[in-house]
Amino acid sequence: MKSKVLSRIYLHGKVVNPAFSPDGEQVGFVFNNNLYFQNLKSGNITQVTTDGVKNKIINGMCDWVYEEEFSFTRAFYWSPDSKKIAYIRFDETNVPEFTMQLFKGDMYPENETFKYPKVGEKNAEVSAWVYELSRGKSKKTDIGELSDMYIPRMKWTQDAHKLCIFKMNRHQNNLKLYISDIKSGKSSIIYEETNKYYIDMSDDLTFLRDGKHFVWSSEKEGYNQIYLMGMDGTQKVKLTTGSYDVTSFYGVDEKNKKVYFQAAEKSPMQKHVFSVDLDGKNITNLTPTLLGSNTAQFSSTFDYFSNNHSTINTAPTFTVYDRTGKKIRTIEDNINHAKTQEEYGVSPVEFFTFTTSENVKLNGWMIKPRDFNPTRKYPVFMTQYSGPGSQSVTDSWKGTGYWWNQMIAQAGYIVVCVDGRGTGARGEAFKKMTYLQLGHFETLDQIETAKYMGLQPYVDKARIGIFGWSYGGYMSSLCILKGNDVFKAAIAVAPVTNWKWYDSIYTERYMRTTTENAQGYADNSPVYFADRLKGNYLLIHGMADDNVHFQNAVEMANALIKANKQFDTYYYPNRNHGIYGDNATIHLYTKMTNFIFEKI
Repeated sequence: MKSKVLSRIYLHGKVVNPAFSPDGEQVGFVFNNNLYFQNLKSGNITQVTTDGVKNKIINGMCDWVYEEEFSFTRAFYWSPDSKKIAYIRFDETNVPEFTMQLFKGDMYPENETFKYPKVGEKNAEVSAWVYELSRGKSKKTDIGELSDMYIPRMKWTQDAHKLCIFKMNRHQNNLKLYISDIKSGKSSIIYEETNKYYIDMSDDLTFLRDGKHFVWSSEKEGYNQIYLMGMDGTQKVKLTTGSYDVTSFYGVDEKNKKVYFQAAEKSPMQKHVFSVDLDGKNITNLTPTLLGSNTAQFSSTFDYFSNNHSTINTAPTFTVYDRTGKKIRTIEDNINHAKTQEEYGVSPVEFFTFTTSENVKLNGWMIKPRDFNPTRKYPVFMTQYSGPGSQSVTDSWKGTGYWWNQMIAQAGYIVVCVDGRGTGARGEAFKKMTYLQLGHFETLDQIETAKYMGLQPYVDKARIGIFGWSYGGYMSSLCILKGNDVFKAAIAVAPVTNWKWYDSIYTERYMRTTTENAQGYADNSPVYFADRLKGNYLLIHGMADDNVHFQNAVEMANALIKANKQFDTYYYPNRNHGIYGDNATIHLYTKMTNFIFEKI
């Protein structure tokens, strides 16, 4: 910054996940599946590993399924003293491969082949290593048997000689935190947690400078809460209490003995920013007057935070506050966006609740046509996602989807969204009740939503459709099949149609394997119910979807053809799970909009 000189790191090709050492003198990175670091003063480059090979060995970077399901890509970590690098090594030699075809105008399609472990198949074999710069050597840590195990996180303690390694079993219902002593080479378990369902992975772990405590979040008592733990694994203080979920952990300010977090304290639809003392006292809402959704980013010293605040009807505003919640300045108020809403004559999004026939209270929102007349009967367009722990019904801005939904409403439809069982911020029991039977309760609740709407005097119950993407597409497919007497039409974009075709980490977390849970797969996979189709079904998929493979759409089409069921389909060559690029987005939404207007 002083010299204003720009220097490129590593001249031999594109690098992955560069990360500075804490002292700022070196930067680590991955190139061609090997780990390197470069001294920024001398320019000298050191290659830490040499065995990296595409589709075989990866050092310091995640494989496909870890990146997708454990939500991280960089798998190397500088020690606090900048003298060591811990890293995860992935051996994916025995992981089955999946091949996609890309169509680029050449004589033959291009094959892209990558490792993708599906349900019950071989995962990458993982191991944890530490490289010491002074010795120029790597050493494997000893955390016991690692076959069919995961290392979903690693984190250095405040002691530069002690590394924390997460070890989780394949069922993902047992988690052990190991401390590996780099000096002695010995490892010990400081904390273990088991769950009768599964354990959701997070980054909510902070080791305190006293070397005796760490802060940790867990659902072990029914709601996600924050705990002060001893390094011997004993619970010292429960920092948050109550029947609500902590939805984000922002960190620990040790100087002022405060912990900062986001929670759905009042309602699953409302999120606020809180602080609490390290002794569990003085829980304080720092955004009490900002009803809706609040998401904070704290400065490194926790003296300030920028708050992203929105409601379902107002676009985000970005404001800086101090640690006590006092407003310092506004960064962006988005006042022009409000003018645009007024110009286009949007309808307010309204929240509602209803109770199902199984006595379950569900939250929803709806958009009515601009000139709504309660004596008329309107068609209903339902949108949802419904995946485990997700939320679509929150008092927060919905982004570009807001405008599409408003357009549909202005065309004379009531747009409705409901979060069924399995969704988040309502405690562990509500979220995890779908265990081993994904899709069952979620489908029942969307069918109940359609029936509830059909009872309203202003709804034409013969004209109800449902839409979803990814998990939502899986759901809309199940709904048009199992709810064939309720839904007139369904749009499914990039749906899973049989859980056996999806990846190991995600699917086994909720369903275990087909061998262990054959009935769960048979009862809740759309391909097995194709013969029930009565209404209008639009099936859409990207042919280069590396996540939910095009295979799902092809097999669904096969099942529908075998059952002699007519349906509409759109496929997008060379497009992945997001279906975008070269007009794909506007093309897709044009098709879906026309389908809604024609078929619902």
